[in-house]
Amino acid sequence: MSDWILVVDDDTSNLRMASHILSKENLRVSCLKSGEDTIRFLEENRPDLILLDIHMPGMDGFDTIAAVRSNEKTADIPVIFLTADDDSETETKGLKAGAMDFIKKPFVPEVLLLRVRHMIELIRLQTDLAREVEKKTEVVKAQHEKLERISMQIVKTLSGAIDAKDTYTNGHSNRVADYSREIAKRAGFSEKKQDDIYMMGLLHDVGKIGIPEAIINKPARLSDEEYAEIKTHPLLGAGILKNITEFPQLTVGARWHHERYDGKGYPDGISGEEIPMEARIIAIADAYDAMSSRRSYRDVLPQDVIRAELVKGRGTQFDPKFADIMLAMIDADTDYQMREK
Repeated sequence: MSDWILVVDDDTSNLRMASHILSKENLRVSCLKSGEDTIRFLEENRPDLILLDIHMPGMDGFDTIAAVRSNEKTADIPVIFLTADDDSETETKGLKAGAMDFIKKPFVPEVLLLRVRHMIELIRLQTDLAREVEKKTEVVKAQHEKLERISMQIVKTLSGAIDAKDTYTNGHSNRVADYSREIAKRAGFSEKKQDDIYMMGLLHDVGKIGIPEAIINKPARLSDEEYAEIKTHPLLGAGILKNITEFPQLTVGARWHHERYDGKGYPDGISGEEIPMEARIIAIADAYDAMSSRRSYRDVLPQDVIRAELVKGRGTQFDPKFADIMLAMIDADTDYQMREK
């Protein structure tokens, strides 16, 4: 299909000459005599290029190009100004208004044709480049989404391996991740931050891979030495996850989910908002799931007992803000579905 050129000039002889020059080169040409006609024409038509006279009665070229650029349907149509003026002020004003080029009147046929051909070729190159960029972007996006799916599968497989070591906490990491994401959502965090916290929750106990199963699954009370070994799992987990350089925040949940708001936790004894926000969220999700899961020495605790424990720990063990959100989640869970099934 031929490229479509719209020529706008109040001088009939200029329209006739431009149409004659361009039509001979198999270009499709439409001619109009005013800015007002141009705006009406563009409501139903979309030429590839507009040759626009500056000096016209009523809407002049500057008024017309402003109207063209303000309409999202026509804003990207290239405009070349037609002018008999020969001053830098007009040219500067035209370029600022969005004109791509200028063609002097009276027309020199070779110059008119060359400028139009160059502009059409530039438009074509820009269109081809935009399509290629869009195509490459889609490919990169698809590859990124595939990598994200693979990464999530790996993380879930790893979290499953962690939970499999503990006979009494089946699905613990998944539930902690779910509760953590819900807390983050209710706290008003972005979807990206919610997803990050979910990932941290899945891997918060990864350090338990380095703890002997005999200690993890011991039905009796742990000795001081065994408890001390259990307490090493946050540092072990952080050590494992620090090698994932693409997501350095993963170490946050693993290292600090046993810190307490009052500073009496481990491994670093930090307190309050020194504890990273993600770890404060995971800490209360982790504690909730520990109480709502079976243990070798007890069944799932009643919901009211868990609620009372969280109220008791509000401001000492847990961040008050996130404790309040967890309490609201409990109050909304009238059928006590948030627990190990």
